[in-house]
Amino acid sequence: MLIVTAGIIKKGNKILITQRKDEKNQALKWEFPGGKLEEDETPKECLRREIMEELDIKIEIEDIYEVVYHKYENVTILLLCYMAKYILGNPRAIECNDFKWIEIEELKDYDLAEADKKIRNKLLGSGLNN
Repeated sequence: MLIVTAGIIKKGNKILITQRKDEKNQALKWEFPGGKLEEDETPKECLRREIMEELDIKIEIEDIYEVVYHKYENVTILLLCYMAKYILGNPRAIECNDFKWIEIEELKDYDLAEADKKIRNKLLGSGLNN
């Protein structure tokens, strides 16, 4: 089982989503950015590192928002999703195909990776976009 982190990164009333590269599992699906936990790394350190590697931005990590256990065809993941705030930098699609700042209600318009759909559903029902 892989432990993976993700961030719901807020900037004003928008959140950041990224599109997976076409050579990866869940190709071209949208997701909350993050990545795999490395040895000797805390989940928050992992999320900060992954966001810097994928998008070249700095974030402030807040509380855990959701934990998702999901079995894909070829791997099982434990996804630790945190709320976070955008701090600094101009995002660039380095380790992702694309990125977008969207309003929470727009999440329903994107084809998300399966594990991320559980987070989307919680966000859509949370009233955070009000």
